[in-house]
Amino acid sequence: MTSDAIVLGGGPSGSSAACFLARKGWRVTLLERKEFPRRKVCGEYLSATNWPLLRALKIDAEFLSDAGPDVTQVGLFCGETALSAPLPQPENSERWGRALGRDVLDALLLKRATEAGVEILQPWQAKELRRENDAWVCHARSEKDGRESELRARVVVAANGSWDPANPAGDAARAPQRASDLFGFKAHFKNGGLPAGLMPLLSFPGGYGGLVNSHRGLLSLSCCVRRDVLGGLDRSGGVVAGEAVLAHILKTCAAARPALGAAEREGEFLAAGPIRPGFRRLYENALFRVGNAAGEAHPVVAEGISMALQSGWLLAQALGDVAAVSSREKLDAAGRVYAQSWRRLFVSRIRAASVFAHIAMRPWCASATTAVLRRLPAALTWCAEWSGKIRSPEKVRSAGVPEVCIQP
Repeated sequence: MTSDAIVLGGGPSGSSAACFLARKGWRVTLLERKEFPRRKVCGEYLSATNWPLLRALKIDAEFLSDAGPDVTQVGLFCGETALSAPLPQPENSERWGRALGRDVLDALLLKRATEAGVEILQPWQAKELRRENDAWVCHARSEKDGRESELRARVVVAANGSWDPANPAGDAARAPQRASDLFGFKAHFKNGGLPAGLMPLLSFPGGYGGLVNSHRGLLSLSCCVRRDVLGGLDRSGGVVAGEAVLAHILKTCAAARPALGAAEREGEFLAAGPIRPGFRRLYENALFRVGNAAGEAHPVVAEGISMALQSGWLLAQALGDVAAVSSREKLDAAGRVYAQSWRRLFVSRIRAASVFAHIAMRPWCASATTAVLRRLPAALTWCAEWSGKIRSPEKVRSAGVPEVCIQP
């Protein structure tokens, strides 16, 4: 099978890139190794900066219908202290951010990609990726019946995450195990006690987390825990890791008990990791990375889905009207434009997330920060601004980056 582009991964970054490229006339084949709908370890929140993209992807109506309530306040739960402050709203945005489960969101996005003409192979996994002459060759296999196929394209879009060791487009060297490695956990709860408009950061020893009211009236808890702390939690009696983490949160972060103490978990805990916050190579040899494959922020800032959607759109804009059969020079130029706009939009977000994460995981540091925030709660709003809650993709028009616009 020959295409203009092969997209590896059907999450928000892969589906958005595939959809926008297909609308520009590209022949796109997308491989997704999981059946949809499927849950993911994810905070589920999408900031208000994404409304133009949701409209461009034509999922804004469904998002409004299915997502949780408007999130208008940011908070901090640390020990017995619960702080909150107004969440900044982007300029020229008539709406607030909301949360929607990945099982719902990803299925919506992939449906729009299909309607745009993207060839979807699901559940299929890329087993090998190699260069032949001036093209990429992807050896793929069906996860359902074992069929195999060889796909060819001039361009590959790697949208299949950063931590999967089977990722053929990932960095070859894997980091060794470290005590500081972070593992992510996720669960939904019924009958939670979190106020509707509040999205608090949970600070606890050796980790951090977040709460938000999501779709179907469910309370979403997502958190990260250090490897050494996770290994020291009490799991006697066959307690699963997620339940041990929840017990650790409720024991050390009393402010979270009104929201979680009487809530009933719906479904199983999900786990993933270790996560690898930081920067990757954005472009090399006609291979473009988007989403977590391009760069990953600590989940403490709840910007993962936003970065995924926005990076997929940035790539499609950078490629613009470049045909996949164009010269290597044109693809390299598109790669430079993409890398420049990506860094302008996301580097400060990733750095801010790193600072906030390291504060939240250290009790003495978090306590000192909480003392300051009690006196100056507006600083919470400023922190939300620094983490990317008001900076839309259109900001990349400045500082010499070629002007881009969202295509309907």
